[in-house]
Amino acid sequence: MTDRRFHLGWFLNYTVDGWDEQWSDGGHDWSGEVYVDIARQLDRAGFDYVLLEDKLMVADTYGGSFEAELRHAQHSPKLDPAPLVPLLAQATDRLGFIVTLSTSFYPPYLLARLVSTLDHLSRGRVGWNIVTSAEDRAAQNFGHDTLPEHDLRYEKADEYVDLVRRLWGSWEPGAVVRDRTTRTYIDHTKVHDIDFEGRFYRSRGPLNTVPSPQHFPVLAQAGGSPKGRALGAKYADTVVAPASTVEDMRAYRDDIRRGAAESGRDPDDVKVLFLVSPTLGDTDEHAWQRVQARVEDPLFIERSLVGISDVTDIDFSAFDLDQPLPDDLVTNGERGTLRAMVEGGRGRTLRELITGDVGRRKGDLVGSPATVADRLEEIAEAVGGDGFLFHAPGLRVSRKYVIEVTDGLVPELRRRGLVRDDRGTDRTGRHLRDALREF
Repeated sequence: MTDRRFHLGWFLNYTVDGWDEQWSDGGHDWSGEVYVDIARQLDRAGFDYVLLEDKLMVADTYGGSFEAELRHAQHSPKLDPAPLVPLLAQATDRLGFIVTLSTSFYPPYLLARLVSTLDHLSRGRVGWNIVTSAEDRAAQNFGHDTLPEHDLRYEKADEYVDLVRRLWGSWEPGAVVRDRTTRTYIDHTKVHDIDFEGRFYRSRGPLNTVPSPQHFPVLAQAGGSPKGRALGAKYADTVVAPASTVEDMRAYRDDIRRGAAESGRDPDDVKVLFLVSPTLGDTDEHAWQRVQARVEDPLFIERSLVGISDVTDIDFSAFDLDQPLPDDLVTNGERGTLRAMVEGGRGRTLRELITGDVGRRKGDLVGSPATVADRLEEIAEAVGGDGFLFHAPGLRVSRKYVIEVTDGLVPELRRRGLVRDDRGTDRTGRHLRDALREF
């Protein structure tokens, strides 16, 4: 009998919560306690992991100024997500934590050591989200004028990941012997230099951390461009997919699985999770009322355009809201995001594109828990798996929204046998990769 279950993840930013919304902390707390609350709820609901996004700048793309970015607290201010991981791991039993670290700015040795350390501190529940960064403003914080060209960044990232994996592999299994008779802690014959000499990077090795519980922590990747997809297919255990329609989702997943097979990997070892942000209500009518209220917020369009400007490095304040977008837009930023936006906006004005997509992405994920569960079940069957990565509307941090999903939607999915149900079982000791490969 085919296992119909799909995986669940959550996309979070270590930013202020929805500070100006009714159900929020009001933006007072930066201690991480809001995230502890969220992590506990997701752990209880059986989610596989939280992906902690990160950016390394205060964006000034929209309008050529920090003003809108900071006024809305869109992606800034933002704290470093890596130190948050042990706090969340201590508060949970099985939930995994995938931390975003940029290949453009972290030295490979330090990244390999950091992720290995986090895997120890979480007892095997950590992953690395591989990004190359997409903003020249971030590059300027590290002494560069611009980022390397898009495809070159991914060529460098390919070599970078290879190096990091070799550093993790510089210790053989069984290197830690703890032999009291010979008073030997490490068998030195099982620890090796790697003498890595690549086109972009060099490292002697070995890593100076003992192998972590997973030895090779989970790798995640979220790229919509051909180069990004190729990187994910070659290395990633889980891929975050930006596809917007069921047809796009199926094509995206098929492409990743084909690339994985060509790289000599088992395609079933790569779990493709699609970004979704359902709008839930007590009834279908209530949910659509909530969508309409969100669209009618006078700040909705500007907030949306600030967010899109941040990730594409294109100033969307320069375009007429009541005209279609130009067909010739190009970017050195997130090309997959831009491509999906341009293709989805053909024949529509920018205003219609922004307001018309609310609630309609991924096939009208709006309604009661039963209605949204129906649609997620249909999508999973049509696409072939592997799961969904949830985020709150506008990528804001909202404990209320998390509860709506964990206590409203997930029980409905669980009743249908579509997600894991390990309540009442031993909730310790499961590694993140094992959870991803369970089904």
